[in-house]
Amino acid sequence: MCWGGTMADISNNGGLTLGVNGFGRIGKLTVWHHVARKYFKEIVVNIGRQSGTSLQDIAHYVQRDSTYGRLHTYLYGQSAQPVVSEVNEKSGSMVLDGVRVKFLQSHRNPVEIGWGREGVDLVVETTGQFLDPTPPSDHAGGSIRGHLDAGAMKVIASAPFKIKDQGQLMPGDVVTTVMGINDSDYDPRSHSIISNASCTTTCLAHMIKPLLDALGPNKILSASMATVHAATGSQAVLDRLPKSGKIDLRKNRSIMNNIILTTTGAAKALSLVIPAMKKIGFIAESVRIPTASGSLIILVVNLQEELATDPITREFINDIYRQAAEVDPNGYLYYTDEQNVSGDIVGFPRAATIIEGNETHRRTAEVTIDLENVPGIDKEIVATLNKTVLRVPVTQAVIYGWYDNEMGSYVNMLGDRTVSIAEDM
Repeated sequence: MCWGGTMADISNNGGLTLGVNGFGRIGKLTVWHHVARKYFKEIVVNIGRQSGTSLQDIAHYVQRDSTYGRLHTYLYGQSAQPVVSEVNEKSGSMVLDGVRVKFLQSHRNPVEIGWGREGVDLVVETTGQFLDPTPPSDHAGGSIRGHLDAGAMKVIASAPFKIKDQGQLMPGDVVTTVMGINDSDYDPRSHSIISNASCTTTCLAHMIKPLLDALGPNKILSASMATVHAATGSQAVLDRLPKSGKIDLRKNRSIMNNIILTTTGAAKALSLVIPAMKKIGFIAESVRIPTASGSLIILVVNLQEELATDPITREFINDIYRQAAEVDPNGYLYYTDEQNVSGDIVGFPRAATIIEGNETHRRTAEVTIDLENVPGIDKEIVATLNKTVLRVPVTQAVIYGWYDNEMGSYVNMLGDRTVSIAEDM
């Protein structure tokens, strides 16, 4: 399961200290990733509240995980010994496999954390609470910009941005990137706040881009996706009463007992990282299921067929992904003809998406179009035509892509984004 490196091997730069705000699923696994990677000399984690009765309780939490096992086995395998040492209540720090990790437990508002005092230049924001980049740093409810005023130079959000006031434009110092798709859009001279998008957007982008590269955007008539997604920390273990103003009553139902229909912002975020998708009709839906990790995107694309050339076959589509995976320098795209279940890809290292070619399906049919009913066509021109009814061949393809929504896919790629930004600081 341990991080295997998606870039050239990078040794500790000897200078930067990484800040992590939040110590939930993504925060904790981000610490695991960077303890394995050994790039940052030190990690400072802001929990924002007192936890347990002592630092030993935090040490207990950090070295055990119900999904991925124990930290030392993640790092070195089943024969490894525990790697937590030097637990110091006074300094609030411990050493994890040679990497010093300090824990702050006083402030939840980013502007009050004091990253500058801790020597932190780069922060990964994992709480999911500060995703609107428009409020000022001194906003009463807290703001992601508070990290910058608290001493950080750059902030990476582990989720898509969400602007609450729809009249506000995205600020100029903000960018959304997915590694291997548009990571070069990040400009270290002008961007201070970076979104690493979401696990679903990351998987989806790596499913869509090979099709766009091979076929071009004009051949994709429309697309839709449904993500069959593992549970997240925001869902209820047992049924609970919704908070005031909440309109989606399903999110308060027990994830242990139900398949829950919900929403995803993947379609909106996808157009930020692949602008060509703005011209393609796209629908994205999400279904939550009672598993701890390991998710699936079912992508449906409607392609304009050209019968004068070779038809779009199942093997043609699979070859697009096979060839793209072979030339992917980072291993973000993985293709397999094996038969998998969700547990097989939990902890699968580095892959943004694992295309299951065994399940690729396609069907071609003719779509009837009456030009007299098509908006925007001059009626006088239509009247001069011998035929006003066209039969257009369209191929519908269904493609399956697995992704580990926690460590294997998302956190490892978040780690790559973090190190690549650190390299430019």
